[in-house]
Amino acid sequence: MPLHVASFGSVYEFFSQGGFFMALLLICSVVSFAVIVMRGLALRRIWVIPWWIEGDIESLRPEIPEDLDKLERRVAGDESALGRIVKAALRHLNWSRAENTEAVQTAARHEVVRLESGLFILEVVVGIAPLLGLLGAVAGLVTVFANLGGSDTVSDPRGIAKGISEALSTTIVGLAIAIPSLIAHSYYSKKIENMAVDMESLVAELLTKCYQYRARRMSARVTQPAAEPGADAS
Repeated sequence: MPLHVASFGSVYEFFSQGGFFMALLLICSVVSFAVIVMRGLALRRIWVIPWWIEGDIESLRPEIPEDLDKLERRVAGDESALGRIVKAALRHLNWSRAENTEAVQTAARHEVVRLESGLFILEVVVGIAPLLGLLGAVAGLVTVFANLGGSDTVSDPRGIAKGISEALSTTIVGLAIAIPSLIAHSYYSKKIENMAVDMESLVAELLTKCYQYRARRMSARVTQPAAEPGADAS
């Protein structure tokens, strides 16, 4: 028999002996893999914090109208998390800084929730995969010992050992699914946290530049020297 045929047969036998619980675990593995891949693509930094918006904020000079207009045009059609938050900040520049900051924080919370979408599925898989594996193992052991107790003769110890090993196969698969899911969940959670801090710093820098410039303009208007007496005389 060819080696690859024998290997496939062994793998099929391993999974088939788990029965109903093995089928549930295989569904969990497919769901977990799909979420890991989709979140990995969605959480790429360039899709969350585009470097061109980041560069525009860092080089922004509010005293030059073209810089602010360029940033507004840049984020107008951008669907990244940073783009939407910056859009909210620019839209409320006529508000006070405290009010604008509150609006930006609300928008940022919505974006973080959007970034975290799907991670709860990994959390669920981490919780239920080992439990399904344990439940499958216990169900298999109950069957093994029920057959052993119902027999009038002493069963072959090798057969008992084989039945126990088959019962424990679901436990192995459950742990094999839960461990990568836990690693992915922890990694993505930390990545979102780091990107949220970076976005907060960039938007804080944007607001500081805009409101400092507005304060300087208002101060210059207040301190502008009054016209000399008689200057308006005809």
